[in-house]
Formats: sequence, structure tokens, C-alpha cells
Amino acid sequence: MRAEHASNEAGWQEYLDHVSRCDLSQRQQDWLQVDVRAMFSSTPLFHHELEPSTGESLLFFSESIVLLCPQQCILHHFPRHLIHCFVEDRRNHVLRDDDVLFRAELFSISPLEEQLCWMAQCEEPHEIPSIQQRIARWMRWLNRV
Repeated sequence: MRAEHASNEAGWQEYLDHVSRCDLSQRQQDWLQVDVRAMFSSTPLFHHELEPSTGESLLFFSESIVLLCPQQCILHHFPRHLIHCFVEDRRNHVLRDDDVLFRAELFSISPLEEQLCWMAQCEEPHEIPSIQQRIARWMRWLNRV
């Protein structure tokens, strides 16, 4: 049981370290580091993604995803069976200057105000492998038995 607890704490500590490097207000930092952590105190965190400019976070748990929006102090919870992945590879298309070359999206089929839309996209071919790595983590989580 100790190894499981240590692993749970390591995932959370990595996330909280990433959050502390974001340019967020003290209220937003406190909400993420104190309130959110308290709400999930006994829940193992498998993986996370963070948008540093906004502090929005996607937390991957065993059977669900949580989207955290610190600007509004809102937490959205989505069961894994409601999450879908969409990938669009446009390398063989004629693109305009502002078109996205490659994009992936995790999304949910849920009520309008509760929809998940977490995207990774790029406009340069050399950025595609990093997005493919993110997709691989998403797929590993989605297809866990």
C-alpha cells in the first residue's frame, strides 16, 4: 500500500509543481493547490496536461477526466466512457496560411455547458511528433482495460 500512496503523491506533486510555474493570481493558485488537491486527496492522478497561459488543466484519473478552469474556479468531471478522440492530419491537403496542419481533440458528448474540448494542434511538420506522443497517452488512457 505504501508504494501506491507514493505513486499517487508523485503524480500530484508533479502537477502542483507545474501549476506553481504558471502566471496565475494567488486566488487561482490557492484554488488549484489547496481546494482541488483537497477534493482529490485520495484519488490517484495518472497523468495531467496543463495550458500554462491560462492554468487550465486536464487531469487523468482511473475512470474519468477532470477539466479545471482556475479563472472561474470551475471543475468539470467527465467519465471515461463519454470521452472521444478525433485526429485530423492535413499534411496532404492544400492549406492556407492560417490553416492547422495537424490537430487532435479529446471531447465529450455532454450537455452544452459541460462539454469537453481539449485540443492539441500545430502548423509546422516538425511539431507533429510531440502531438502524436500526446495522442498516444490519450489513447493508452482511453483504451485501458
